[in-house]
Amino acid sequence: MTELEKISELEAERLAPYAVKSKETKGRAYKEDEHPFRTAFQRDRDRIIHSHAFRRLEYKTQVFVYHEGDHYRTRLTHTIEVAQIARTAARALGLNEDLAEAIALAHDLGHPPFGHTGERILDKLMKDEGGFEHNRHSLRIVEELETRYPGFRGLNLTWEVRESIIKHNSEHDKPAELEHFEIDKAPCLEAQIVDIADEIAYNNHDIDDGLSSMMMTPEALKEVSLWSEAMGEVEEAFPEAEFKVKKYQAVLRIINRQVTDMVNTVISTIEDEGIDSLAKVQNRDGNIARFSSEMEKKNIELKRFLHKNLYMHHRVLRMAGKAERILTALFEVYEKEPKTLPPHFVEEIERVGKKRVICDYMAGMTDRFALDEYKKLFDPYERV
Repeated sequence: MTELEKISELEAERLAPYAVKSKETKGRAYKEDEHPFRTAFQRDRDRIIHSHAFRRLEYKTQVFVYHEGDHYRTRLTHTIEVAQIARTAARALGLNEDLAEAIALAHDLGHPPFGHTGERILDKLMKDEGGFEHNRHSLRIVEELETRYPGFRGLNLTWEVRESIIKHNSEHDKPAELEHFEIDKAPCLEAQIVDIADEIAYNNHDIDDGLSSMMMTPEALKEVSLWSEAMGEVEEAFPEAEFKVKKYQAVLRIINRQVTDMVNTVISTIEDEGIDSLAKVQNRDGNIARFSSEMEKKNIELKRFLHKNLYMHHRVLRMAGKAERILTALFEVYEKEPKTLPPHFVEEIERVGKKRVICDYMAGMTDRFALDEYKKLFDPYERV
């Protein structure tokens, strides 16, 4: 028995009957030899980590543009936090941790610079060319835009990871085209827990960053049940601690409470409905991974608070307006004179069209690169 076969045997024994087993993958678009001791999903995870798109997440906005402070979350640190939560939940539920981690690490690869503002602007600029949506672009990156192998374009990830990327759905996302996937079926449970992990991560790190930036105050947050309950426990346990420590402990308690609630809700649903196979997960009407009704109410309350007090804060809106002007101006320059693009992008125009090439180029920019490019193109004293 080979090492890979031993690992597959252990998976079969250890994982729940509704988990995705690596040996049962539907495979890759381009056939490759198996690795002697890494499963297909481990290889997917590693390919994602080594991709250019993954590294660029370090300088892409979550809420705060990178130059506003070194301690605010970026798209990369958010992704790592999502992967951490997803692995924890996957292990507790007997799911495939490697698959959950690969999905989590890939879920935001397609985000453009300047966060959801950048996505909205590119969608508007591309409205006559099919629009822009970051899940769809994430899939385009792993299937088309990454060039690391001699025999094919993209990363040649497994069908399961690619399906999970395109079916990723959270508050900020809209369903994308599912032409090559099973449109009438729910995603695997590993993908479903990534969706919830994404929401848990960004809500809670936005509390942390919002307080650190002083755009939100602890007094205002008291109206949010999740925060007031958690901070009440912290105040009782550590009355002499400084606020920075108390803040961290409160956020930690909210994350633990939400992850535990999600895991327990999934377990209850699986037991109540007798879900004992992957097919039952995918054929169910609606996702299994969700919060309890009580936690969902509290989560909605938190999201509404963050929308009103952080995402609509005048400093965030001013940066969003600046981002819109920058991206629109860059797009117009490239559209008017495509040869201002790098030569290897110009070469792609005939194959995929001018606007889509411009969109691919701009979506791959970091915040830092977009700001520098704007200066190069519009500041007469800036070297080009």
